[in-house]
Amino acid sequence: MNIFQDWPEPIVRVQSLSESNLQAIPNRYVKPLSQRPNLLSENYHTKNNPHTAAIPIIDLGGIYTNDITLQAKTLDEISKACREWGFFQVVNHGMSPQLMERAKEIWREFFHLPMELKNMHANSPKTYEGYGSRLGVEKGAILDWSDYYYLHYQPLSLKDYTKWPSLPLHCRETLEDYCKEMVKLCENLMMILSRNLGLQEDRLQNAFGGKDEAGGCLRVNYYPKCPQPELTLGLSPHSDPGGLTILLPDEHVAGLQVRGSDDAWITVEPAPHALIVNIGDQIQMLSNSVFKSIEHRVIVSPAEERLSLAFFYNPKGNVPIEPLKELVTVDSPALYTSTTYDQYRQFIRTQGPRNKSHIDELRSPR
Repeated sequence: MNIFQDWPEPIVRVQSLSESNLQAIPNRYVKPLSQRPNLLSENYHTKNNPHTAAIPIIDLGGIYTNDITLQAKTLDEISKACREWGFFQVVNHGMSPQLMERAKEIWREFFHLPMELKNMHANSPKTYEGYGSRLGVEKGAILDWSDYYYLHYQPLSLKDYTKWPSLPLHCRETLEDYCKEMVKLCENLMMILSRNLGLQEDRLQNAFGGKDEAGGCLRVNYYPKCPQPELTLGLSPHSDPGGLTILLPDEHVAGLQVRGSDDAWITVEPAPHALIVNIGDQIQMLSNSVFKSIEHRVIVSPAEERLSLAFFYNPKGNVPIEPLKELVTVDSPALYTSTTYDQYRQFIRTQGPRNKSHIDELRSPR
């Protein structure tokens, strides 16, 4: 269980700092030199960056067709993306553009509410649920330039409407519709990933504890304007601790960067009405590292705020997670020791984003 009842220091809302027209960011947000984004060399606007084209855009419509050849081609594209990138964009994913836009608009309205209304939903490190401004409880940690809102959608035992924002009006109904569609997409992707591993279609889902027990939660990220974007990050480098992440990005302001195979940071340019899918650490462990969870981070803008919605699909908290026995052979021994998602998440909640340090610690001694 999480032993932390409160944050180690008074919480400062990054949005309040941004709106106070400060010229220099507080030292608490200044990253060490080695972690700062080199915005000039990384080509901040990315239009001429040859790396951006490498992140695949996959038409999921190919899966739901009667054309066997097209279906096989689409499965192969997803498999290749999971093995080589751990990241891909999907179009024709089944969610209406209207719902996607409505969800983003509602959250923009929320973050523009008066601070006293937002603070009614302030979170604690006990569950992280609600309105927050830091990840990890290490005292004196260097913080990220972002605020967020975190809420549980499933399993039913964790869903608590009183933790969801009550304003703007009708936001809960929209969130319900949005999360329902996200779960549907995640369940479909889990079947696809199982097939691509050569397993029964429901194998990964069962390893997560089944459909009813799998976790689904939403974190809405709000990155305010920053006067010194070259000194800080909206989100420090990390791989996602859970199973699958589906990101609804800000189409107007690029910010998500993925670490490429040559260690260069690649800015993801969102395709119109696309969702960004990435593999989390739990699927890397279950697949015995056939599918990769990749480090990513977020840069911030001096001129514009940025908003994104990340839906996390995770195993049930107390189910043992280890490489699936069908994927372990003499030639491919198990790379990870067994853990549970509850144990894994505890590390992340205390330490905050730490590259890929935690999954590396679980590697089996060779």
